[in-house]
Amino acid sequence: MKKQNSNKLAIQMAISLILGLIAGTGFILLRESLLSNGNIDLWTTINNLLFQDISAEGAQNALGLFYIAGQLFVNSLQLVIVPMVFTSIALAMCKVSDTKKLGRISYKTILGFLVTSLFALILAGIFGFAANKMGLFNVSIDNLTSQAGSAGSNPLLVIVKAIPNNIAATFSQNGSILAVVFLAVVTGLCINHLDDQIQVLKKLLEDVNNIITVFLSFIITKFGPIAIFVLITRTFAIYGVDHLKPALAYVITTVLALLLFLTLGYAIFVALAAKLNPITFVKKISKVALFGFSTSSSAATLPLNTKTTVEELGVSDEIASFTLPLGMTINMNGTAIMQIIAAIFIASSAGYEVTIGNIIVIGLLALIASIGTPAAPGAGAIILFTVLTGMGYNNDAALLAYSLILAINRPVEMLVTSLNVVGDSATAVVVAKSEGMLDEDKYNAI
Repeated sequence: MKKQNSNKLAIQMAISLILGLIAGTGFILLRESLLSNGNIDLWTTINNLLFQDISAEGAQNALGLFYIAGQLFVNSLQLVIVPMVFTSIALAMCKVSDTKKLGRISYKTILGFLVTSLFALILAGIFGFAANKMGLFNVSIDNLTSQAGSAGSNPLLVIVKAIPNNIAATFSQNGSILAVVFLAVVTGLCINHLDDQIQVLKKLLEDVNNIITVFLSFIITKFGPIAIFVLITRTFAIYGVDHLKPALAYVITTVLALLLFLTLGYAIFVALAAKLNPITFVKKISKVALFGFSTSSSAATLPLNTKTTVEELGVSDEIASFTLPLGMTINMNGTAIMQIIAAIFIASSAGYEVTIGNIIVIGLLALIASIGTPAAPGAGAIILFTVLTGMGYNNDAALLAYSLILAINRPVEMLVTSLNVVGDSATAVVVAKSEGMLDEDKYNAI
């Protein structure tokens, strides 16, 4: 019954994705037609009724029906991100009686992240270098107002922030997941050490975790397909084609690299590292990729990713509860790919010489910067400024090209999220298999 429900949900999500793409494309064409014929007021009315961000300045009278529906769904998922991560990891640590085993799991998880990241960086470097050598990135960018973006910060600060100095502040926002992971590990290990002396807190964590599971199952199952349609339709509808033309080479290059790694990269990783059927993995994880694509948020996708990885791919709760939240924070393969190609595009269009040595440095900076990228929509393009700052790509033309990336990158970020979340699950499968904590019957079940 559970398998049938999962297949039904996957089919519903796929249908919603297709319908959303069709509807979004239709609204793009409608928008361009109305604007070209001078019917600006009519499009403004449609936009205010369906798509307008009602929190934006000057949107007091807008309805924004699609915006409201999408935000309610995403907010419902993000509502439980912190308590879910904390309770699941803490409970997992409670069950670990062998500290050496915990060390192995941690080591293998980080190693898995690094291996996939390395191949992602190499792929992005090849695609970006080839596109640049072919002259595809030599474009003229105008009609844009340049912006400096956020100030670049040292990516290594993510290490400092991993241990919080204020518990209340850590639990009050979704941007400190790595700190939540640290607190959960410490809490779980302390409960483990004290054993029978701590019963009330352990029971409380179990009860909260059960409540979260029921809540998320209801939200994803009942409203997930509708939300996918709404989110994708709105995302495509609010983007015109004005900014797409000069950035077309960047978009196509990035999308091709992302799709190649998404469809083949992780499948090969699972096949070689875990000796499992990669097609099975691709089929079962596909709805997670679709969900990540529609929400453009790793945090919002974590509940479904956890559910799929445990219930369908056969990974133990112990492994999934540790690997997936950690991966959501530091394993950003898709983000790194996007940042490398974007940096090469910006450098080339701004007149900077791009060598293989430059690309290697860009790759290292992108890897470090991506670790500190918040699991939220659009964060990758903002953190990109850190890479540009590190490379010295800061003339007016570079800022103009960066503004173009910010303007057009949301659809690309959607695919980036799919890559990020699938990578977390692939690593969890590999680690679980190596530790003998993978239910292969469940994994291979049709």
